[in-house]
Amino acid sequence: MARTPSNMLPLGTSAPDFNLYNTVTGEELSLEQARGDKATVVMFICNHCPFVIHVNEALVRLANTYQKQGVGFIAISSNDVENYPQDAPHLMKETAEKLGYPFPYL
Repeated sequence: MARTPSNMLPLGTSAPDFNLYNTVTGEELSLEQARGDKATVVMFICNHCPFVIHVNEALVRLANTYQKQGVGFIAISSNDVENYPQDAPHLMKETAEKLGYPFPYL
């Protein structure tokens, strides 16, 4: 994993709305549609990342627990499928269904 400097936004900064393709349903989904009533967790994940593979089951448990309490969860893969073919949309869908993601995988 490359060490890349991060530009931290101040806590509490609102994310701008966006529309992305939901690999499971095949439809576009906006942040506004996926927001939780109390909070929203936006996760940047991908199929091939060893760290994500390690925590996948915990992410599912966490989402199942906190969605009931009004917390929305969204997973986004921002990878280039030409460089990372294992992160192609049809494989994202396969992963989401296999692991039982209770959140959209965009």
